[in-house]
Amino acid sequence: MTPASLTQEPQSVSSAVTRSAFFIVLSVNEDAASRAAVRAWCADVGNLVRAVGKRVPAGNLSCVVGFSSDAWDTLFGEPRPAELHPFREFGKGERVAVATPGDILLHIRADETDLCFELATQLMKKLDGAVTTEDEVHGFRNFDMRAMIGFVDGTENPTGNEAVHFTVIGENEDPDFCGGSYVLVQKYLHDMKGWNALPVEAQEHIIGRTKLQDIELDEDVKPSWSHSSLTTLDDADGNEIKILRDNMPFGRPGSGEFGTYFIGYARSPAPIEQMLENMFVGLPPGNYDRLLDFSRAVTGGLFFVPSQPLLEALADHEPGAAATIDTPDASAPDTQTETAAANADGSLAIGSLKGAPRYE
Repeated sequence: MTPASLTQEPQSVSSAVTRSAFFIVLSVNEDAASRAAVRAWCADVGNLVRAVGKRVPAGNLSCVVGFSSDAWDTLFGEPRPAELHPFREFGKGERVAVATPGDILLHIRADETDLCFELATQLMKKLDGAVTTEDEVHGFRNFDMRAMIGFVDGTENPTGNEAVHFTVIGENEDPDFCGGSYVLVQKYLHDMKGWNALPVEAQEHIIGRTKLQDIELDEDVKPSWSHSSLTTLDDADGNEIKILRDNMPFGRPGSGEFGTYFIGYARSPAPIEQMLENMFVGLPPGNYDRLLDFSRAVTGGLFFVPSQPLLEALADHEPGAAATIDTPDASAPDTQTETAAANADGSLAIGSLKGAPRYE
């Protein structure tokens, strides 16, 4: 890649909090024509977002596109993001962070569902015959930022420049992929009958925060197996490492389905993976997240989110075609920090962790 790639504008990872979101996971069909169609589609995504979004300028429409490890190798080859690998499963028995198929992730956000629906329709039209849909979830913002289980979601999310610091790869980390991010997704289904049968005090001990006021419990009250305790991550110097979450509730009450779609962005997958190990295996092992007694992960995927210029440039790159990927000129002043630092919030209360590498 050229030195110009060192100042790449990120995709809209930390865009404003919206009322609606679509999460679509796709697998690329196993033929050369399908792979070529997906590569060509990479150059169309930005244009489609602008075309649909222009119709409702205040609708906060955005779309983030990510690729799995296997998809990157098949579609683009070398070079590849330094930390991109298949989703790692954690846990055993009935408590497992499972890995499920998927080559491409679409994270579409807007204040109105019709905007999400229209963009998803246009994006999928361009991919017709080239992909198979593995999973599709339509999420909604629930009252005052509350998760399906009734607790406020995303309180500890980083915002502004801090969000960029924790989510966007810097030029000293993986220069060829500066401006990119990693994103991990999981779909959780909740046993709401069992959860709602618990006294509020018991729920608060499981989460580690008060339900009504959203205040973190004192350390002498909060159990070591609480969700908050197991998903708070510090580096070797005691500085908190954060990830950016934009979780959404979803469900079908008529079918008894109630869930949370977890989505976490970071500069490295290591913090999110440490979080999952703490939750599903325990810290120490056996001291697992008791929220998992009522919430079951049914999907799991890890994806790399290229910068916006790189996403467009990938349209002309295929395995073995070249050793570099030429990206648009980025010699203009670098303003992505301010651009990408728009309002960001959201979570399952699945939050920041313990024991991941330090972010310099």
